[in-house]
Amino acid sequence: MSFTAALKRLGIDTMVFVDARADAWSSLRLPNVRVEPLGSPEELPDFLRGQPPCRLLFHTLVPDAVIGELRAQGHFAIAFAHMPLYGRDPRPLAPFDLVLAGSRHVIASLRAAGIDRVHPQPLYAVAQLDRSGADSGPLRARSRYDWDRRKFRDRTLEVLEPLWRRLISEREFVRRPGLTLGIVSRITPIKQFPLLFAHLAPVLARHSTVQLEIFGSGGFASVRDLDRALRPIREKVRFWGHQQDVGAVYRSIDFLLTGLPEKEALGLNVIEAQACGTPVLAPDAPPFDETVMHGATGLRYRDPREDGGADFENALELLLEGGFRFDKDSAKVHLARFSEDAFVERVRTLLEALASAGPGRVAAPS
Repeated sequence: MSFTAALKRLGIDTMVFVDARADAWSSLRLPNVRVEPLGSPEELPDFLRGQPPCRLLFHTLVPDAVIGELRAQGHFAIAFAHMPLYGRDPRPLAPFDLVLAGSRHVIASLRAAGIDRVHPQPLYAVAQLDRSGADSGPLRARSRYDWDRRKFRDRTLEVLEPLWRRLISEREFVRRPGLTLGIVSRITPIKQFPLLFAHLAPVLARHSTVQLEIFGSGGFASVRDLDRALRPIREKVRFWGHQQDVGAVYRSIDFLLTGLPEKEALGLNVIEAQACGTPVLAPDAPPFDETVMHGATGLRYRDPREDGGADFENALELLLEGGFRFDKDSAKVHLARFSEDAFVERVRTLLEALASAGPGRVAAPS
């Protein structure tokens, strides 16, 4: 949505090709954007045959043959790398004329894998706290699971869970005394929460006034593994499931706690939290060195896999002693790069680079 909004501000007409089976697009606000459903990516060359050359941005990878046919028609194919490669096969990105990324961390992973057609400027992201359908009432516990309907087990549990939830009283969020750390994220393997808490749970267990609130949902296995890792501090932990009103969530916690860094692309939740005035606790590693201003908008601590959580405990004790204050003036400057205006300017720079590009190459500022 941020990308189409930026293109609109720059006077660029946009058409969005979507999977015909996806019905979520009807709920999104995409003013002056034509949404065209396709049965499969293989339909795209026929759809565009005879059309003037287009700049095509792919958020999902498509077969090499499709990209080859589109390029033969004179179109310019761009891929968006949403995640650092981190062991992933880079070959699906090879046919594209250009690859975009959301952080310098992702750019570095692409270049390390031999992908040289990379736009040198990260696009970053824009905090979107006014999501459609956001609640205005109190936060209430919801399901912690995202059921995978391809699996018989998940389809069965999806039917049974609402019946089970009717037997328990509905929980409304009320802050507990002490320092509140919060996870606001989908619970997925890339966050590596179970591994994180294998190191942090013993530290948290030593601090009786620290609480952990988890706002987010995930697959059955991801939630199960996180639950197991949190058993030593079970009395400190509450799950609240996915919440629409993320602004209210961030304002309900004292610090946002991130996952481990290397598989993370940028961390939109990190930007959103700081935009709400909520500081962040994150490992001192990319991409968090791009998004968390240490000592001003949060604290970065040494990776707990290196020191067993010792530096995390130092940070925690600083917080408990009241030794940290969110620096609003520094935050304003720091967060300006994640504003809508800054994003539009980065898109403008990208378009200027594309306008200067010839076949098989892209001219872009370093």
